[in-house]
Amino acid sequence: MLSCGSYPKKQNFKLDQSASKNIENPYFSDASKDYVYKATIDVYDKHFGGLLIIKKIGDNNHRVVFTTEMGNKLFDFTFLKDDFKVNFILDEFNKKILINILKKDFKVLITENLNVLKSFSDTEKAIFETNIYNKRHYYFFNESQLTQVIRTKNGKENVRFLYSKINKHLANQIEIKHRNINLEIKLKSITQ
Repeated sequence: MLSCGSYPKKQNFKLDQSASKNIENPYFSDASKDYVYKATIDVYDKHFGGLLIIKKIGDNNHRVVFTTEMGNKLFDFTFLKDDFKVNFILDEFNKKILINILKKDFKVLITENLNVLKSFSDTEKAIFETNIYNKRHYYFFNESQLTQVIRTKNGKENVRFLYSKINKHLANQIEIKHRNINLEIKLKSITQ
């Protein structure tokens, strides 16, 4: 049985029955803003640099575009509720497995309201277990500020999302690091 080796148990989290049943991810939630990040994506042995633009178009509707600094598109995705559309993708990214991974990663970044399955705590953080695309995600809040998200697989950390240099509802730096494949995404905000 997998539950005896679950991620929360391995991390010695304490179950918290009093916590909220919903949480909010405030990043990328303002429709009046274009979120622009200087971005690097290292996948396998390839390095891509440019700008990542995330725009909230409406409720549960975001556009995610990665371009070179000269403005050439590398990929362009639309998220509308649970639907996902590839508007454009460069041949080097056009691999079903990579598209699926990017879809899951960006869905974590842009999902604003999440239902909590279980709540935990440790000495400094509140941790909330959620489910996105049938994968367990643990949202870590430090003093009500979202600082990281961990996606797990078989009770082990699979992907880590780190939010740092946070100013109100803007994470100025975001790092997405995969454990099972050679993929790392680094974002540094150039939005004011």
